[in-house]
Amino acid sequence: MRSPDNNRIEALDFLRGFALLGIILVNILPLLHIGLPVTAAEASYWKFLYLFIEGRFFTIFSFLFGVGFYLFITNANQKGRNGLLLFLRRIFVMFLIGLIHFRFHPGEALTVYAISGLLALPFYRLKRETNLIIALSLLACFSWMAIKPLLPIALILLGFAAGQFRLFENLAAKKKPIAIFTAVMGVLSLLAIVYQNSLAPALGKGGVPGMDFYPFFHAGIMVGPIVSAFYVGSLILLIQLPLFNKLLSPLKHYGRMALTNYLAQTVLILAAGHFFGQLSLVESLFVCLAIYALQLMFSWIWLRHFLYGPLEWLWRAATYLQLPPLRRKTVSEAQKS
Repeated sequence: MRSPDNNRIEALDFLRGFALLGIILVNILPLLHIGLPVTAAEASYWKFLYLFIEGRFFTIFSFLFGVGFYLFITNANQKGRNGLLLFLRRIFVMFLIGLIHFRFHPGEALTVYAISGLLALPFYRLKRETNLIIALSLLACFSWMAIKPLLPIALILLGFAAGQFRLFENLAAKKKPIAIFTAVMGVLSLLAIVYQNSLAPALGKGGVPGMDFYPFFHAGIMVGPIVSAFYVGSLILLIQLPLFNKLLSPLKHYGRMALTNYLAQTVLILAAGHFFGQLSLVESLFVCLAIYALQLMFSWIWLRHFLYGPLEWLWRAATYLQLPPLRRKTVSEAQKS
């Protein structure tokens, strides 16, 4: 499924937007120094976060960066440009943006993605089967050991392989295998979540979790890619249906401006902390919902008038060393040209 205006693969934009929805729910906790739950309601939400969010959406976002990196190099080469040189420039700019972002959000991902993309670059010319085997092996190893900082390397390489297999092209013709894959991942995800839940720290006085977090967190990272795969398959199947494609279309706009929205999330979270002071765990959820509404509306309005998000445009300009067009042409302007 491609967008007719610029030949984008729309499914990737839907998935990027979806990933951003989950990432903010976890990122807000360290950014605003939100502590452990103090009520039973907060304990339930805390448990929900680590069963269904933490290690799931970060995984999707990392994988999508790998797909995007591969498509960028390939498309540049097909247009007669030096795709590898442009890619190096692109991730260098992203690394610099990440360094600035790191000053405000020490857990930011852009620097990690830039380094991981550089490490994965030599694999670009390998056979797709080779990349798939290496990526899955690394993913299984890092997941089993619950080494979250190393997961992006495996996931970006897996994204390279997905690009080589053209996994996201002509999705309408792949409904049956996607449905089978999603069903299998769904069963495995259910078993994985049941397993992780069995390791959840016992609730103490007032419903507050006990102090033995590590087995619960370890299991969450270990099974995260399985649950993420189920989420991805489910969303891809949903957007093949016209009704859900329309209902979920705000995610597409949100995902097209993923860089802008990812960085803006940090700004808005810190602003909320400044204006509202110390927030509770449940209050952080309401802040995230407010940010969703604001960013989803802004993305929709912005992309009605412009071709790229603000930071996407700057990133593209720095990559190609020229200013790309930004404003969409009106119908009358298009007719004149």
